[in-house]
Amino acid sequence: MCEYCGCQSLTAIDELTREHDEVVHLISHVRDARRDGDIGRMAELARRIGEVLEPHTEVEEHGLFPALADEFPEQLAALEEEHRRIEAVLAEAGAGTPRDATWPDRLIRTLDLLRLHILKEQDGVFPAALAALSTEEWEAVEAVRARAGTRMEQPAG
Repeated sequence: MCEYCGCQSLTAIDELTREHDEVVHLISHVRDARRDGDIGRMAELARRIGEVLEPHTEVEEHGLFPALADEFPEQLAALEEEHRRIEAVLAEAGAGTPRDATWPDRLIRTLDLLRLHILKEQDGVFPAALAALSTEEWEAVEAVRARAGTRMEQPAG
């Protein structure tokens, strides 16, 4: 996705961006499953998206966002509220395929929100962090990542 500001040169942002890319890739598969009427596959993919987002959200909310909170409190509060909305719909698939007939359409709407959410972070939060965070704040973000881990395969090399 975003490559124009240079923020991906930072390991923390590169990892967050890789997670975003994986989620976008998974969203495309959810759309295919919806088109094919495969609600079970949609639920399986929703669980995978949730797995990728769990440590990702922790890094954002406990590392990156606090460092930007003084400058952008309303924007970050809105992003955190979106995290909760997205998590709630994904969590419905946590124990298997939801029986609620409205869930597939709600999932698609939630994934539309998630795509917009990702753009807000990559076009707004990440460049703002690049410009604003001190070395100590980046180290704090890295410490959160070390605790949270990742559910992504690490790149070779």
